[in-house]
Amino acid sequence: MNLDLLKRLSETAAVPGREHRVRALLEEEAAGLFDTVTTDPLGSLVCVRSARGPAAEPPQRVMVAAHMDQIGFLVRFIDDDGFLRVQPVGGFDIRNLFARVVTICPDPADPSRDLRGLMNPGVKPVHLATEEDRKKLPDLTDLVIDTTLPAEEVKKRVKIGDMVVLDQPFVDLGPAVAGQAMDNRVACWALVEAVRKLEADATPHPCELHCVFTVQEEVGLRGALTSAYTARPHVGIAVDTTLCVDTPGGVPHQQTTAFGKGVALTVMDSASIADVGILQAFERLGEANGVPTQRSILMRGGTDAGSLQRAGVGARTFTLSVPTRNIHSVTEACHKADLEACRDLLALFLAEAVPSAPG
Repeated sequence: MNLDLLKRLSETAAVPGREHRVRALLEEEAAGLFDTVTTDPLGSLVCVRSARGPAAEPPQRVMVAAHMDQIGFLVRFIDDDGFLRVQPVGGFDIRNLFARVVTICPDPADPSRDLRGLMNPGVKPVHLATEEDRKKLPDLTDLVIDTTLPAEEVKKRVKIGDMVVLDQPFVDLGPAVAGQAMDNRVACWALVEAVRKLEADATPHPCELHCVFTVQEEVGLRGALTSAYTARPHVGIAVDTTLCVDTPGGVPHQQTTAFGKGVALTVMDSASIADVGILQAFERLGEANGVPTQRSILMRGGTDAGSLQRAGVGARTFTLSVPTRNIHSVTEACHKADLEACRDLLALFLAEAVPSAPG
């Protein structure tokens, strides 16, 4: 299992509209696996691999989307003392954001210019806070970043719109891995590794494969929409993370997936309803090849499948999801068995990629 790639992906900063670093990393990994690798006008990395082996003429076009962006912030204000205020890009829970080390990235492509900061709500210290103060939950607009640098230096190095991400290393927990941006770097990892598996095993695939590492998913599924207009896929597969809700504090009937029990076959979410034929194809491939799967419905939230389904004349779509604990935090955790199941099932599907008639 290529954990080195997953670690590098997890620890690389890339918020919506600032995906430069992850795109560069994936472009290197894609070398030799695809016939063409290009960047589209919005910034998505488009990797095309022609059909291998016997195929219909013309072959089906299958687009697999894995978004590169993570939730994060953009600097929105710098005060006279050099303290920074930020604008979220993506959905945060304020309860996960107290007392955090952050990385401020003045250049989205160049890590050498990064600087660290300390993010806390702009509130009174606990020693001075009243009982009423301590009961109040701060708002995202209360968050302040302190670099400890003189204001003049801060204003010289940091500009409005600069990217800010939470600073959290990748952790190997044994059965699982955790870190920031597992949503959705695990999907980027699975897509690269699935194609690498096809290449290494010289496995034929009848489809023309469009692997697209998309931008700006966390702010409205934007990159997948524009990329799908170009690819014009017959079949669109989004690979993403999904909720578990299997830890203390969760409600049993709201459990979406079970951690370590296989890759999730998403029946529906807020943005799309799965094509029944594709759902059945994934399920059949899993059963026939010993790859564990579990069906799931995501009650709230969506994936790039929503855009793949609607672009142009539309496409038969499906979402393959990795069960993830603590999603939209910097301690997102994924079970290694689920990651392997996602990679293996995706490779099996691409080797076939001609599911039965639309459901």
